[in-house]
Amino acid sequence: MFIASEAVPFIKTGGLADVVGSLPKYFNKDEFDVRVMIPKYTCIPWEYRKDMVYKTHFYIDLAWRSQYVGVFELQYNGITFYFIDNEFYFSGPKPYSWIHEDIEKFAFFSKAALSAIPVLGFKPDIIHCHDWQTGLIPVYLKERFSQGEFYQGIKSIITIHNLKFQGIWDIKKVKDITGLPDSYFTPDKLEAYNDANYLKGGIVYADRVTTVSATYAEEIKTPFYGEHLDGLMNARANCLSGIVNGIDYDVYNPETDKSLVANYNQVTFRKEKWKNKVALQKELGLTEDKGKFMIGIVSRLTDQKGLDLINHVIEGIVDDFTQLVVIGTGDPQYENMFRHYAWKYPDRVSANICYSDDLAHKLYAAADAFLMPSRFEPCGLTQLISFRYGTVPIVRETGGLKDTVKPYNEYENSGDGFSFSNYNADEMLAVINYSKHIFFDKKREWNQIVDRGMANDFSWNASKFKYEGLYNYLIGE
Repeated sequence: MFIASEAVPFIKTGGLADVVGSLPKYFNKDEFDVRVMIPKYTCIPWEYRKDMVYKTHFYIDLAWRSQYVGVFELQYNGITFYFIDNEFYFSGPKPYSWIHEDIEKFAFFSKAALSAIPVLGFKPDIIHCHDWQTGLIPVYLKERFSQGEFYQGIKSIITIHNLKFQGIWDIKKVKDITGLPDSYFTPDKLEAYNDANYLKGGIVYADRVTTVSATYAEEIKTPFYGEHLDGLMNARANCLSGIVNGIDYDVYNPETDKSLVANYNQVTFRKEKWKNKVALQKELGLTEDKGKFMIGIVSRLTDQKGLDLINHVIEGIVDDFTQLVVIGTGDPQYENMFRHYAWKYPDRVSANICYSDDLAHKLYAAADAFLMPSRFEPCGLTQLISFRYGTVPIVRETGGLKDTVKPYNEYENSGDGFSFSNYNADEMLAVINYSKHIFFDKKREWNQIVDRGMANDFSWNASKFKYEGLYNYLIGE
């Protein structure tokens, strides 16, 4: 049973939803029955909510409160999805709100999810939890639910999608919300730096811990990347593994993508891909010229993403031969930075301060390169999607970016992208300029880079075997 706070196509704020919504359908259905449980947010589009089937309802105690729990079911793409209903917690225009509200919301969800499983007619061998929002599930499973006969033998895994977000709040209030005894709020359990920490609880109590790339699994054992939990990650090193994310190749397919004006594949991209660039240039009001070097960015606009590096050298990036197209929302300082340069250079910079899946698909197909200069990046999906669309990633060598992008070597004519090592703006600019040199002056070699990138298989087909191996290990097969 996958339990998470979001999953495509129902609700998405980031890569977590892509993983939870797409990975289950890749497992061998003769061996694995993988189901998914998420909250029934009122902001889930009606086209999905209208088809959800009511299963049951009951009440649970959350500390001193008694709360309604509704359970709904929906079959989608051959996968059974369950939805936990409670409009007090899950109403509103977006899935997350202020942290103090989310702390109570996901304590309720964790307890409600565990309480709901016995009434579904499905006993999982493993509960696979995702990120801090489900961090209490391994805690509750061992603290409160393991005494019940139904829960005997159920194992738990927690996957860290981004260690930066941990679900931290005041211990006194978390005790009140969760009903957990004082003994659980000690440095070896949920307490961290005088606060309660949901993710830490999940890491301590889960049977196995995974994260979303091999490099990130090593990075989080260090103080720089460990977000104050590096000691714990080292302590749990024997139970920690990194498995790189994949993407849904049915959703991200330039040969069938309905958002594109011209579909293409690994054979036809040389003749067809440029048509998407010109169409997007026209749509966004940029200079219409297939010869321009278009760099794309689809990202949350936060300091994690290396946007301060871009700010430092953007004048050098957007020269007369280059266009920059940005899609995303986030910190006002970065939103306004891109708005400023779009105003200053309207013919070469387009700042789309929003998230549009349709526009993102168009950009993946239109761009020549995608820029990801992240300060840290647990896995990253953008570079994987870029490969799929014949767009060359330019990345910093960290986390999943280092694991998935092989830097171009002109002497061996190898590699499928460009990368730089240090978190340095000048180093980034040098690599961008080098990629331009290959694009403009060595078109044959550039097309070979594209070709190698499109030949990669970053579907879930590779990673699923590692998850299957982990599951079999946990249940003793």
